[in-house]
Amino acid sequence: MKNKIKQLSGMLLFLFIMAACSPQELNDYGLDSMATLTDDQVSFTQTVSATSDNMVTFTSTTQLPTNSVYTLRWDLGNGSTGNKASATGIYPFAGDYTVTLSIHFPDGSVAKKSVVVSFEDNDYSLVDTPAYRNLTGGADDADGKTWVFDQHNNFAAEVAAATGFAISGHMGLGPINSFGQSWWGAAANDKASWTLYSYKFTFIQNGVQLKIENSGDGYGRKAVSSAAGFNVTGTSGDDAFFPYPGGDYTFSIDESGTHPKLTLSGNAFMGYYCGHQEYEIVYQTEEVMALVVHNQVEQQDWCFVFCREDLNVPAPPIAKDLKAIPLSEDFEGDEILAFKQEDMGGAIKSAVIGNPVPLPINESSKVYRYWKSTGFYSNLSFTAPDYKFDLTTQNKVRVKVFIPSFNDYTTENAVAGDWIANKKLLPQLAVKLQDGDHPAPWEGQTEIVKANLELDKWQELEFDFSTVANREDYDRIVIQFGAEGHAGPGFFYLDDFEFSE
Repeated sequence: MKNKIKQLSGMLLFLFIMAACSPQELNDYGLDSMATLTDDQVSFTQTVSATSDNMVTFTSTTQLPTNSVYTLRWDLGNGSTGNKASATGIYPFAGDYTVTLSIHFPDGSVAKKSVVVSFEDNDYSLVDTPAYRNLTGGADDADGKTWVFDQHNNFAAEVAAATGFAISGHMGLGPINSFGQSWWGAAANDKASWTLYSYKFTFIQNGVQLKIENSGDGYGRKAVSSAAGFNVTGTSGDDAFFPYPGGDYTFSIDESGTHPKLTLSGNAFMGYYCGHQEYEIVYQTEEVMALVVHNQVEQQDWCFVFCREDLNVPAPPIAKDLKAIPLSEDFEGDEILAFKQEDMGGAIKSAVIGNPVPLPINESSKVYRYWKSTGFYSNLSFTAPDYKFDLTTQNKVRVKVFIPSFNDYTTENAVAGDWIANKKLLPQLAVKLQDGDHPAPWEGQTEIVKANLELDKWQELEFDFSTVANREDYDRIVIQFGAEGHAGPGFFYLDDFEFSE
């Protein structure tokens, strides 16, 4: 019985590997000998919708060999694509459209069939639906409607309440088919260090046009961006960066499912690429729209919230009182000061641990292990929840640090851009005061750097911010080891944090 179970498990594992691999990887498993097809063996039917002569469903009738491994690809000639056995094309405008069914095999071969479908008359009813009108402003709006990311999260709560999905930010992710952001939702202005918020998406009903404007920067998932043909020039964690100038595209909306499906032509995507150009519209009004894309490669759902361009304004600032509240953390208790990790590799590497070097001047039981990840801007921060720092009486940050010699301080690493002069991990600690309510808090920050620190010994450092005691806008303390802007990783240790007089 055990042998049978092992054999069955092996077969299931092999099938799983086959399903997950790319065509090249399948060849590596010897599957290039599996049966393929020629062009004349590809076939599909056309079924005209009962509601419109300009809506056609195409269904593959290709007889595939029983032992074949393949991928279907539809190009419906109107900017829409598909990868299922059937695909429905909507053609609101008269003209000729070339529909192609391609079947891709592991050995790299492709069998395909193309037909030209012709429509003599326009059928504007196909784009005169609530979904199209909300998206574009309607047929009478020649300039269309421009959408942007809801970067200040003015509407995330509205979308969550209306859909019942776990949505807390203008972008975020959760498990596949969850339609939510239970794993992570972006805080207001969370991606201000990117040019993501420069993206503008203008949808025009006449001609089903989509115009994408941005600053030339593209963003997406590292796992899928290169495979989609984007020229990835850098990565940070699971994010990929590549040139993307936007451009002119077309779009279509399929309203036959539970949620309307928005499909973009070419290589268009809604600001952050997650594997393909198909989005489910899970919420839509004249002012707000939430789109979900199913990232099958990583088994994730990505949800994005957009708003009309003129509604993307920061919420009115909340008046905060100045307070001098001493802060301290020795990492010995169960409740830790509310520090936030930014791109530090998660709780596995950055965490409270037993003191690895209990030597003078720090023989305490526990310390904080700080992991400077390959991300460009790893840091640890504390933000006062409802007040600003009264720096007239409280302006000193003190901390004990241990800088280990085993880190690599000599290699030059990838950097965030040409403006970064230093490419090496450095034995240093920077402490910054920032205004957490500012859309770009680093712009008005005050930073003190303790550089060229001694290695392999505990040191107590003091950062004196009395020179900016007149500032009344600071409410955030940022702790950053190793220097920013480069991808060099390293471990550091800190203890006995204190912010006081």
